[in-house]
Amino acid sequence: MDFTMTLYLRHYWKDERLSFPSHTNQSRTFDSRLVKKIWVPDVFFVHSKRSFIHDTTMENIMLRVYPDGNILYSVRVTVTALCSMDFSSFPLDTQNCSLELESYAYNENDLMLYWKNGNDSLRTDEIVLSQFFIKHFHASSGLAFYSSTGWYNRLFINFILRRHIFFFMLQTYFPTMLMVVLSWVSFWIDRRAVPARVSLGITTVLTMSTIITGVSSSMPQVSYVKAVDIYLWTSFLFVFLSVIEYAAVNYCTTLEEMRKMRRGKIPSTFNASQAMAFDGCFHDNDIELTTFPRMAPTLTSDPLTAPSPNSDPRPPEGTRLRRQRSVRENVELLVNNSYMIDSYSRLAFPLSYLLFNTVYWSLYC
Repeated sequence: MDFTMTLYLRHYWKDERLSFPSHTNQSRTFDSRLVKKIWVPDVFFVHSKRSFIHDTTMENIMLRVYPDGNILYSVRVTVTALCSMDFSSFPLDTQNCSLELESYAYNENDLMLYWKNGNDSLRTDEIVLSQFFIKHFHASSGLAFYSSTGWYNRLFINFILRRHIFFFMLQTYFPTMLMVVLSWVSFWIDRRAVPARVSLGITTVLTMSTIITGVSSSMPQVSYVKAVDIYLWTSFLFVFLSVIEYAAVNYCTTLEEMRKMRRGKIPSTFNASQAMAFDGCFHDNDIELTTFPRMAPTLTSDPLTAPSPNSDPRPPEGTRLRRQRSVRENVELLVNNSYMIDSYSRLAFPLSYLLFNTVYWSLYC
């Protein structure tokens, strides 16, 4: 919530008491020793946390007096000032900060502050920052009111900072995307390869936890949700759901086998773990996993009434009847055909994550 700036602060004013005759009209330059013996503006930095005048090897203060009494007073200062930043879009954020200057003792009736050349008064070289680039830089002025002392002139150095995103893309976003994509690999692994799918799921969950912990330790500690928090925790949810998806597949497969054993379709001596031991996976060809038989469409008033053998199962010409499955029937279909959960997940997870990324980057960029 602060920034540090080093600047050359140059004051211009006229004090006729310091005028002197000169045939060459040349100015005279002095160091900090004379500053303590004359009047100088008592300018201070509003909302300053720390500030100091450089003193290596001597105090970086220069006083130049012209014959007509015009004075240039220059000082090299480093100041750390407060900046109320909003990190709700971090690290895709833009921050507006300002350095404010004001006279401490003299109000507007005694001292008037203004920029000598307007916005051109701010002369900046090519400034390169590690985390930001300066989007805009300008000067302004205004008045500040204090109930006990009155109105004061105030000068502003305003600048807009845009954070560089490339560092966070390499350190946060790309690794997170890869972990989410890696968690989808389990959808293509045989559902009977329990060690492979469980270890892959646990590994991706733990890796995502490590990424979130590392990023949180280096982020601003604020009480509201940031943009990077939304991305990390949503990605963590996708990884976690991929583990839950296999738990559902494994449970449905177990129920399916138990039903078939009760129906006698699987020999009681069959051992699925031994079938896996040969090649590390279980093949559906080893067990008959048939789907529901197709039901012939009927036009009877009762949809559960079977058609008679002599009746024509085809509906009259120009009429088509299609029976919709209920939610319960769809759930039973998935339970009895657990491999369909993996098939749907291969499409649902990537499309959902792609939709989330589209909304996220269009909202914050």
